[in-house]
Amino acid sequence: MATQTSGMRALGASVKARVTRVTRFLSTTGSHHRRRTALIEQHRLHFSLLCKAMDDPALAAVLDTYEDEIPLDKQRQFLFANALYVNALFFHRIGAFSLAELHGHLRVMCQNPVFREYWSATRHHRKSLPSTSEEFALGKMMDELIHELAESDSDEWWVVGDPPEEPT
Repeated sequence: MATQTSGMRALGASVKARVTRVTRFLSTTGSHHRRRTALIEQHRLHFSLLCKAMDDPALAAVLDTYEDEIPLDKQRQFLFANALYVNALFFHRIGAFSLAELHGHLRVMCQNPVFREYWSATRHHRKSLPSTSEEFALGKMMDELIHELAESDSDEWWVVGDPPEEPT
């Protein structure tokens, strides 16, 4: 009888350990799913707000935090440039782009003079980012990419700048 009780305890402990592992897995998976869902909703809201600001000069004025005077048409272009940049970051954050793929998309965006002007006009916005944040690191990657493209004497812009290594 003692052997049966001991065996039942061992079985109970084994079942409890498995249930705990499954619960942790589901909790982690659920947490990842909730984070991804929140990112998707945040992206939709951000894009919706940018669209409203691009359509309405009175709303665009709310987002005018540039150091220099920027004409309204240029502000609208900057808002669109921001939407493109944030969209690329979003794809990276949800796992649709690797870091190397994001680098490639940003390199293409850097070919546009309006986008480079937007990036320059918003440099002071990035100064408040914590140096440990992902957005700071991606902004630094973008700064380096723009610098490398400006310094390059090659017409083959698509090979300028080494894609960053994926974190392990």
